[in-house]
Amino acid sequence: MIKLPGYWALRARVMRLLRPRSGWGRVALWSGGLTIFFVGLHMVRGFALNRLLSGWAMFFFLIFAFCILWLGSRWVWRVLMWRLRHRLLVTYIFMGVIPIALLLLLAGVSAYMLAGQFATYVAISNLHSESLHLETANDSLAGQLSTLDRSGKLDKHVAGELAAASGEGFPQRTVSVWEGKDAFVFSADGALIGDQPVKVPESIKGDFSDFVADGDSLYLRAVKTYGQNSKRLTVISSVPITPELIQSATSRLGLVKLIPLGSSGNLDVTAGPSGATFNGKVQKRVEAGQTPPPSNRFDPVIRFYSLFNLVKWENGKSTEGAIGVDTRPSILYNILFASLGDNAQIMEYGLLVIVGLLGLVELVALFIGIRLSRRVTGAVGELYKATQHVNRGDLQHRIQIRGSDQMAALEQSFNSMTESLVKLLAEQKQKQRMESELAFAYEVQDLLFPHKFLEHAALDVFGVCRPARSVSGDYYDFIPLGSDRLVLAVGDISGKGISAALLMATVHAFVRAYSLAPDMLLSPALGAGTLSNVDLRLTHPGDGAIQLRLSPGMLMATLNHQLVRCTPPEKYATMFLGCYDPAMRELTYCNAGHLPPILLSTDGKISRLEPSSTVAGLFDSATYGDATIAMESGDLLVAFSDGVTEPENNSVEFGEERLIELIQEHRHQPLSFIGDAITNAVVRWIGNAEQPDDVTVVLARAR
Repeated sequence: MIKLPGYWALRARVMRLLRPRSGWGRVALWSGGLTIFFVGLHMVRGFALNRLLSGWAMFFFLIFAFCILWLGSRWVWRVLMWRLRHRLLVTYIFMGVIPIALLLLLAGVSAYMLAGQFATYVAISNLHSESLHLETANDSLAGQLSTLDRSGKLDKHVAGELAAASGEGFPQRTVSVWEGKDAFVFSADGALIGDQPVKVPESIKGDFSDFVADGDSLYLRAVKTYGQNSKRLTVISSVPITPELIQSATSRLGLVKLIPLGSSGNLDVTAGPSGATFNGKVQKRVEAGQTPPPSNRFDPVIRFYSLFNLVKWENGKSTEGAIGVDTRPSILYNILFASLGDNAQIMEYGLLVIVGLLGLVELVALFIGIRLSRRVTGAVGELYKATQHVNRGDLQHRIQIRGSDQMAALEQSFNSMTESLVKLLAEQKQKQRMESELAFAYEVQDLLFPHKFLEHAALDVFGVCRPARSVSGDYYDFIPLGSDRLVLAVGDISGKGISAALLMATVHAFVRAYSLAPDMLLSPALGAGTLSNVDLRLTHPGDGAIQLRLSPGMLMATLNHQLVRCTPPEKYATMFLGCYDPAMRELTYCNAGHLPPILLSTDGKISRLEPSSTVAGLFDSATYGDATIAMESGDLLVAFSDGVTEPENNSVEFGEERLIELIQEHRHQPLSFIGDAITNAVVRWIGNAEQPDDVTVVLARAR
């Protein structure tokens, strides 16, 4: 079966869709499947409960759509927010841009509302000024008429002249004068007219001056009363709020609109040319002026509505009206700072300077924010690329450092880390090479130790060495001489590690060579002084030949002579050499500074083979002699290095006494058992601490 290159990728995607790992994915899968199932059942003709099935299909479809939208938004967020630059950008938008935008929006809305409120305040204040002017004129007229009335000289002709004299500025004013129950009406020019006089509602007691709604019209109305009951004189001045009045009062603002709303105070800002629709009724609207042209491109129209108090004249109850103003900021600015005169321009320049400085600060902050974000994201991007190089094994890649901040220090730290990794890998390779060489050296050294202990007719032997490091500086060997005699060698080289192991190999070679070829010990190079105390007895093996008998002292002297010449002055070796003669049942030995081996006799007697000479390898003129001790059948000889007795546990040494007790406890066991018991006891004594020295034990038991 031939599969296309993208087959496995497509198959993996399909399996991920069919086996979603998240709970949302599983809900989307099941809801989508159920939607398809119910839609399929609904499409089957004649299937009962089709309406119910369509409802279930819609329900599961809504769940499926919500899950897909949620998973899609999470995927988009994960993809977009993976890069640190995008995260910093979003953070900057939420921390810097959005607050500034909200502040600007708040400032704009506040400025718009304050400007609109200020515009309506100016318009209504101007109209209130007109109302106050009307009240003053009405009070003056009422006072004059009251004086005439008390003197009995009041008539309509005089009242008309007085009304005409007090009506300046109000060309459409009407004055209603009540004398008790009689009333007459004057126009602004003092002419008596036949209009219905204005009657004061019973709810209005005493003097009055305010905006009123009388029918469908708005008025400025002032009431002044003198006297009581039938002697009461009431003067009512009414000025209809017309476009001319509004224009004269608010000519500098722009377009001003007044709308009576009724008692609820609701406002319909979609009023048409004739009025506003309110509670299903058309309210008459009065407007004057026009929207002023802009002084510059930053001079928008401000359209604002506010409420003001009205009095319904027919019942005297308070209601509300709406005042709308269409103006521009430049108009309001001129009105606001008109009292400052030439100083207004100074304040204008001051405000412009403040705005310019704030804008400059914002631009500098934006520039610094972009620079810092680019610096941070650039450094992170460089670090990411560098980690990719390291992941591919390219440790030679270095980041180019730009700057001297903490990010630069981080880049420098990464470069230092890669350099350290290169050195560490080189050291690791060198260490591995050294470990392999040490392993090979251990294998070679291990071959120098005897592992197969030959069955000897007169002596059982066993040896074990546990190195403190990879290789050991201790030495032991069993060298058979002919079919009867056996040489035992135990040594401890000064120091540890490779140097001690190399010197140990040298000692091993010398001892083997001179033990198997004792005639070499007669070399004239040793000098007469060296051999003065050496036993040079000859032996006759029985075939008529003469053979030189091996002397441990002579061998030690020759070994010392060679070590002095081929090793550094600080290197030396302690050595115990012994040669067992089964015919004589004697052990002839030479102890060159080594720890005294212990001889345990069958009768329980303990003997120590004390050193007879100094260490080998330090003094060329040193002399070495032999000593002889008898070994009967069953006697056990134990030779050991200082790694057995000197290890400490809580500052207490393992010691020779503990070693002797251990040997006496197991002396009748096989030698291999005794050797393992000694080394295991030493290891337990050391515990978790590092083994301080090589542990070497040599055992020999006479048959």
